Amino acid sequence: MKALILAAGFGTRLLPYTHHTPKPLFPVSGKPLLNHIIENLKQSGCTGIIINTHYLHEKIEAFIESQDYEIPVITRYEPTILGTGGAIKNTADFFDASPFMVINSDILTDINLRDVYEFHLGHDQSATLVLHDHQAYNHVSVTSNGSIIGFHEQVAPCQDGKFKKLAFTGIQVLDADLIPLIRQQNYFSSIDLYQHMISNNQLPKALIVKDHFWTDIGTPESYLDTVYRFSAPQVFEKAFSLSSTGMISKNKLKGDGSDRQWYRLTTENRSLILVSHGIREQIDTCEADSFIRIGQHLQEKKIPVPAIYGYNAFSGLVFLEDLGDTHLVDVVKQLRHQKDRLAVYQEVIRLLIHMSQNGKTGFLPSMTYQTREYSKELIIEKECRYFRDAFLKNYMKMDCPELPLENDFSDLADSALKNGINGFMHRDFQSRNIMVKDHSYYLIDFQGGRIGPLQYDLASLLIDPYVALDFGEQMELIDFCAKALGNGVSIPIDTFRKSVFYCALTRNLQILGAFGYLSLVKGKKWFEQHIPCALRSLSYYLQKTEKNELPALKAVAETINNKRGSR
Repeated sequence: MKALILAAGFGTRLLPYTHHTPKPLFPVSGKPLLNHIIENLKQSGCTGIIINTHYLHEKIEAFIESQDYEIPVITRYEPTILGTGGAIKNTADFFDASPFMVINSDILTDINLRDVYEFHLGHDQSATLVLHDHQAYNHVSVTSNGSIIGFHEQVAPCQDGKFKKLAFTGIQVLDADLIPLIRQQNYFSSIDLYQHMISNNQLPKALIVKDHFWTDIGTPESYLDTVYRFSAPQVFEKAFSLSSTGMISKNKLKGDGSDRQWYRLTTENRSLILVSHGIREQIDTCEADSFIRIGQHLQEKKIPVPAIYGYNAFSGLVFLEDLGDTHLVDVVKQLRHQKDRLAVYQEVIRLLIHMSQNGKTGFLPSMTYQTREYSKELIIEKECRYFRDAFLKNYMKMDCPELPLENDFSDLADSALKNGINGFMHRDFQSRNIMVKDHSYYLIDFQGGRIGPLQYDLASLLIDPYVALDFGEQMELIDFCAKALGNGVSIPIDTFRKSVFYCALTRNLQILGAFGYLSLVKGKKWFEQHIPCALRSLSYYLQKTEKNELPALKAVAETINNKRGSR
């Protein structure tokens, strides 16, 4: 048995993801889909495989050349897409006088291909199509004795008056003597061949299969579902040594400010968290890559983060340890006494120092997907201008003094970086990204990490509007952190304080920009309730600067307060 794998299509329904990767190379369970199909054919006794290519053909060809399948596997490039029939005609020299199999490159199934081939050998028709009941694609008309009498269109009742509609699985077996019937032209569909056969009463035979696994990855939704269905049981087995094939429940969790999707997976009283970052849109390092690599790095450094039990970086699916539902904000909100709040924050600050100083050891710039470090350019573009555009202009509908603000942004960025105690910087170190389980603290959402000043993460923790710590408590905790750093960091406490103040301002601008964008553009209106706290924090830390510093920013803050106060 020889086979043709159809792999020339553009993968239009999977755009934009097929801009960089052809559909047959989308990975499932650690291997490209094309590899799964080739291995399935091999195990079914296939002695040679040819693959037609067109779109991004060089990538498919390079993949095949890198493999050793122990049977001939070759590619045939089509300068112009020829259609299914045209592809068969174009590869006719590869086949001998025996029947051959044709299979689509975007399906994954456990249908026994050897059984399909044996079925074809057992009847006298020239073509066998494997069909099943798949409601969305039931377009093939089949008689009660398994003869195919039409495609898509309405057909006249057959002799016994009975026929039904089923779906084509993308698997077919043809006799070699059908090839001459394919007209030599640029494009020819195999359906045209079958229609010709039907008109001459040479009805193709249907092999109807049931109780099987079959999926195609033709859409983003079906691809993600395929990866999930293959990966989830394997991950549970790895995490808990569960080999059960029982049902895995999948419950969506409330999301955060990002577009990622979160789920809790449960089976046999065990649970995992699934986060979906979305299918890769670029070849370069993306958010899912950083989430995986940084998470693994922090775990190696004994920094408490959820264990990563499995992932498919291309699909953006990552399976994590379930840390429950309690965040730092939930714990702090229940504490009525200042000394209890301070005790909790002191423990978290010790964790922050551990993360910063130990996390930088062995941290590679290649792990980052945005910028490699917390730089002046990042502060100005992603924090200061973000505040100006997303909050001042779009949310507040304010006119902005462009040049004076730009001058202040440059000065603020310089001040925030000056005297920074560089280490691994989380960059979103706030109460909703710190989980509490069994009285221990764990860090999540670390994918934006990079090298940067510890003072920035400390400021993020203290000015966090979800908690709204008293400013006096914030000052106490700044001094606590300075002392907790110990002799290993030689920086005067006054200098450390000022550095935190400036970082608090850059972080504050980022927060307000995010709240404006998320509530106005993303429709996540619940972020608006935290804007007043963030504005109070902005005014407070602006007062901590020298009188002549940041005049434009101070004027803008005063205008905002006056504008909101007059409502």
